[in-house]
Amino acid sequence: MKNTACSLLPTTLLFRLLRLLAGRGLLLAALLSANLAQAAEAAPAPPDSLRSPVFARRKLVVQVDSRYSIINDHFSTINGIKLGLEWRGRVRTGAAFYFLSSRIPTRLEPPDNAADEADATLRFYNVALYGEYIVLENARWELGANLQGGMGAVRVEYTDDEFYRQRSPRDFIALIEPSMAAQMRLFTWASLGAGAGWRQPLFVTPVVRREVSGPIFYVRAKILIGPLIRITRRHEPFFSQKDLRVHGLDRSTRQKFLR
Repeated sequence: MKNTACSLLPTTLLFRLLRLLAGRGLLLAALLSANLAQAAEAAPAPPDSLRSPVFARRKLVVQVDSRYSIINDHFSTINGIKLGLEWRGRVRTGAAFYFLSSRIPTRLEPPDNAADEADATLRFYNVALYGEYIVLENARWELGANLQGGMGAVRVEYTDDEFYRQRSPRDFIALIEPSMAAQMRLFTWASLGAGAGWRQPLFVTPVVRREVSGPIFYVRAKILIGPLIRITRRHEPFFSQKDLRVHGLDRSTRQKFLR
């Protein structure tokens, strides 16, 4: 019996020692986790989390922009190309280049070497900076305000005395164009939109102002490559109306669709 008691005594002490160490280990773990939580709260937020949600995600946008206008009672086409950035589909900024592609008769005086039947037409081009903000948006509709301004040149193309086509010296012109545009999503990968605005020249003579100023309007068809690739990879129907139906504008709908 004595030998048995002596052999059990170290074992009992060993278990007690292990239990004490385990309790202290749990206490140290609790203290360590509390200190880490306090440090995480006190640490400064990463730069990405401090950004506004509107500017948190951006992508490159390249767009062929054809606009139409009425110049000297003639329907005209103004072609252009846009290059810019888009943040979360709400803010778009960048640069654009436009030129008048239609031959429009002009009331500007051609130079002295013009023929009697000069066949004078108006020509102009401009480089602009633009900004667009989506005022209202849901899964189906989008309403945006656009403002662009820039500078360029206007000239007269005419026939001279020897019946050669000539161009007059360029005159500086500044332009500002406010407009509004609406867009409807037909499918998740395609949309159709239209817009209208006004083109106003600045720092020019009254004759040039009367020539160039006027309404602008445009119709746009947009194909979204990203959603189209996702639909193809997932083998989903191309002409589905999934996620495009908006029933009312209650709070839950706005939280789901408005960004």
